[in-house]
Amino acid sequence: MFLFLLVTDRVSAQRTEVKDPEISTMVGEVSAANLEVLVKRLVSFHTRHTLSDTISKTTGIGAARTWIKSEFEKYAQSSGGRLQVSYDTFLQPADGRRIKEPVILKNVMAILPGTDPEDKRMLMVSGHYDSRVTDVMNIKDFAPGANDDASGVAAVLEMCRIMSKYKFSGTLVFVAFVGEEQGLYGATNLAKRAKEEGWNVHLLMNNDIVGNSYGMETDIKDNKSVRVFSEGVPAGETKEQAAARQSAGTENDGKARQAARYIKEIAEKYVDQLEVKLIYRRDRYLRGGDHTPFSQQGFTAVRVTEMNEDFNRQHQDIRTENGFKYGDLPEYVDYTYLQKVTRMNLSVMANLGLSTQEPENVVVVTSGLTNKTQLKWDAPKGKQPYGYYVLMRETTSPFWERKFFVKEPMATLAYSKDNYFFAVQSVDEKGHESLMMIPRPGR
Repeated sequence: MFLFLLVTDRVSAQRTEVKDPEISTMVGEVSAANLEVLVKRLVSFHTRHTLSDTISKTTGIGAARTWIKSEFEKYAQSSGGRLQVSYDTFLQPADGRRIKEPVILKNVMAILPGTDPEDKRMLMVSGHYDSRVTDVMNIKDFAPGANDDASGVAAVLEMCRIMSKYKFSGTLVFVAFVGEEQGLYGATNLAKRAKEEGWNVHLLMNNDIVGNSYGMETDIKDNKSVRVFSEGVPAGETKEQAAARQSAGTENDGKARQAARYIKEIAEKYVDQLEVKLIYRRDRYLRGGDHTPFSQQGFTAVRVTEMNEDFNRQHQDIRTENGFKYGDLPEYVDYTYLQKVTRMNLSVMANLGLSTQEPENVVVVTSGLTNKTQLKWDAPKGKQPYGYYVLMRETTSPFWERKFFVKEPMATLAYSKDNYFFAVQSVDEKGHESLMMIPRPGR
């Protein structure tokens, strides 16, 4: 039975939350001990440098990707054969920088097909499995990459282990990218492939550096906060889309920004003692991540990263200086914190995977002068929703402040369209919400 979910405006401290017991069960299955085992196993390959050994069965990038694939294949058995495991193999040409000569690279993928043939959504979660030390071209020395980014890959593997035993309307895709440190090559290849093959990549959550809770220099110890980076204006925006955005003033309402708000709402409902901090930029200064190539191809993509970074543990040669040990080693990963971040990803992916699809052709009627707001839309394809939420917030607010539940694909509100932003999302009888759709002006 559907229970009405009321989210009050920001003046009130009261909020009623309804959790799906199945999602709560999945969230509870995420194990800090399992995550530690996965991180240490990845570290055991000595180096996962993109250009390192591909022949050895125990060291180098080749052994690492073979092991990741074997883990996915174990989960495939538990899924009853539904989980599809493969390499995304490609030839990376020399770039004159970090790829000196052409090399064959492999992303590792596991796809759990959705149960609804009319639901073409693909929900992706990723981390990168390559590692490096101070010299990005050093392919020999110990490059543990425990936090950057065995933590992200461990989160992906743990999610796949749990979620592959369940069924979802949409398709779930679990990816370990290669070549991130050399120039986002693995993600670039898969994003282009997704575009060429017409994949409906509905959301990519890229987890890169998600296992540390200590801030260098600031001495902040915080295992409750995590950052989600999202762009406001889509990278692939057309001239027509830019004109519509400028007219409506929706610079802060691109699809990635909406997805970030959704992540915050769902994750904070399902994960105790976690606050999702929305960072309104694509990435950090001087850094990049595997979500960017997907954004550039027109897909909705965000980056998940720990709140306070310790740069003494990133891209460092393993060494001791003045009694201080440098390096990205597994003993410096906070596995309870990583557990929370993994649970965050899982709750969002599960809620979206179980939800009905978004309402279509959402319009705010602008044909007359009025102090009310009239919205209309079409029902989504596939499974029909129980109803819809109309979301509202002041134009200066970063978060949605009010939700109005309606059964029919239309709504008239006693609030002026000139003074607020609005969006519409589908909701099913168990309370699973779709992503939000911003209306376009129309008649």
